[in-house]
Amino acid sequence: MERIRRDDLKGKIMSAEMASLLIKDGMTVATSGFTPSGYPKAVPLALEKRSLAGEKIGITVICGASVGDELDGALCRSGVMKRRYPYQTHDALRNAINAKEIAYQDMHLSHVSQYIDYGFFGKINVALVEALAITEEGGIIPTTSVGIMPQAIRNADIVIVEINTSQPMALEGIHDIYMTEKPPYRQPIPLVTPADRIGTPYIPCDPEKIAAIVFTDISDKVRPLGPIDEPSRLISGHIIDFLKHEVKMGRLPKNLLPLQSGVGSVANAVLGGLVDSEFENLTCYTEVIQDSMLDLIDAGKVTIASGTALTPSEEGLKRLHANMKHYAKYCVLRPMEISNHPEIARRLGVIAMNTAIEVDIYGHVNSTNIMGSRMMNGIGGSGDFTRNAYISIFTTVSTAKNGNISSIVPKASHIDHTEHDVAVVVTERGLADLRGTSPGERARRIIAHCAHPDYRDQLMDYLERAEGGKLKYQPHILNEALSWHARFMETGSMKAAKIAETGNNEVAPAKE
Repeated sequence: MERIRRDDLKGKIMSAEMASLLIKDGMTVATSGFTPSGYPKAVPLALEKRSLAGEKIGITVICGASVGDELDGALCRSGVMKRRYPYQTHDALRNAINAKEIAYQDMHLSHVSQYIDYGFFGKINVALVEALAITEEGGIIPTTSVGIMPQAIRNADIVIVEINTSQPMALEGIHDIYMTEKPPYRQPIPLVTPADRIGTPYIPCDPEKIAAIVFTDISDKVRPLGPIDEPSRLISGHIIDFLKHEVKMGRLPKNLLPLQSGVGSVANAVLGGLVDSEFENLTCYTEVIQDSMLDLIDAGKVTIASGTALTPSEEGLKRLHANMKHYAKYCVLRPMEISNHPEIARRLGVIAMNTAIEVDIYGHVNSTNIMGSRMMNGIGGSGDFTRNAYISIFTTVSTAKNGNISSIVPKASHIDHTEHDVAVVVTERGLADLRGTSPGERARRIIAHCAHPDYRDQLMDYLERAEGGKLKYQPHILNEALSWHARFMETGSMKAAKIAETGNNEVAPAKE
C-alpha cells in the first residue's frame, strides 16, 4: 500500500533541502520523537547544512523527549538550536545547556502537550514530524513514537512530514490517538485499563496545513543498553522480593498492578528480572517499551504494554522489526499527554519504578542534576508517575565513580521528588520501605539498607549529631550537609575527603 494515500498531497513531495527553507530564523518548531525513536532526521540535517554554509538561523525546538543525533546533535553543533524543551540525553546538547549556550527548561513531560495547547510556548510555527504514512483523509500515522505529535500538528501553522521508509508498515494499527480539549471543555479520559483503545490509529490533520512531504530512509539511532550487571540484577531481585511480599500481605493482586519503568539499563534490568519470576498476566502502563518488555512478551508474561515509544537497543530494534506483527499485538502507543497523564496513573494504580542520581537520608530524590548544578538529562516523566503511583520506587547503585561517590547523601544537592512522594528506595545493597515512617525512621532504614558500607558510618554519624541539635523533626547540620558535596568537588572522592578529615586511611575499598 502506498505511503501517501491522498492524491492531492503527492504534489507536495520535495527534497529535505527545499522543505527546510520553510523553517526560518526565530521560529518555534515542535517535532515528533521520544527517547530517541520516531524523530525527524532529513530536514534537521538540511538545516544544519544551511547554518554551516553561513546562513543566520536560530530556532526554538520542542520535542517529546530525547531525540537522536540527526536532530539534537546536528542543530546543537551548527548553532541552529537556541532554545530546547523538555528532556534530552545528547552529550553535545547537554554540554551546551550547561555552558548556557542553549536556553533550556526542564519539565514534567505531562505538562508539555498542554503547554502547547494552552499557548504557553507562544506560536508554534512548524510541526516537523516523522510518519509511516498519510491516510486518505490526510491523517498522519506515526512511526515508533507518538510523543507531542498530536498537539504539534493541531497547533502549528504548517506541517512538514518526513515519510520514513525504513520504518515497517507493520507499525500501522499500533497507535491509539486520543486528544483532550482545553478547560473548561475537557472531558474525563475514558481509559479504564492499559489495553483500552479510545482514539484513532492516526493523528487527524487538515491536509491544507501539510506544506511539505519528504521521503527518507534514515533509521532511528537508538541507544545501546548495557548488559544486566550484578548490581542491576541485585536491585531487580530486591524489587521482586518486595512485590512478592506485597502480594502475600494482600496489598497487591497476584498479577500486580500496571508497571511503569523509566529509561536506561537499570530500568531495563528491573523489568528483565520479571522474566524468570513467578508473576504472570502482567500489564504495563509506561512511557517507553524497551528490550526487557519484548522479553516479557516472548515469555508470555505480559498481556499488554502501553507506552508512547518503542525504544529498544540496536539489537532490540532488529528483533522488533523482524517480528513487528507479533509485538504489535501486545503494544499500544499513545500521545505523551495520555501515556503520562497523572490522573490515569493514579486511577490505574501504577507501580512506578524510576532511577535516581542520588537519594538523601530522608528520602528526597535528585534525578536531574550532578552536584546540584550540572544538568544531566532532565526529570522526564518520573514525576508524573511518582506523585501519582500506587507505589513509587526509586533505584540507584549505592556508589558512583568506582566507589568514590556515595549515592546516598545527608542532603540531596538538588531535589526533584520530595520525601512525600517516595515510598521505596532500592540499591544493590537492599531495599528501604519508607511508607508510614517518621524522618528519623526513614533515615535509619535508608542508611542501613541502601547505603554502601564505606559510607554507612559517616551517614549515621551525621544523623546522630544532627539529632542532637535543637530542631529535631528532620534535622540537618546545613553547612556540613552542603560540604559533603563540596569536599568531593575539591578531592574527587568522598572517601579521600574523609581520610583527609580524620587521618584514617583504613577506609574499606568500595566495590565497583
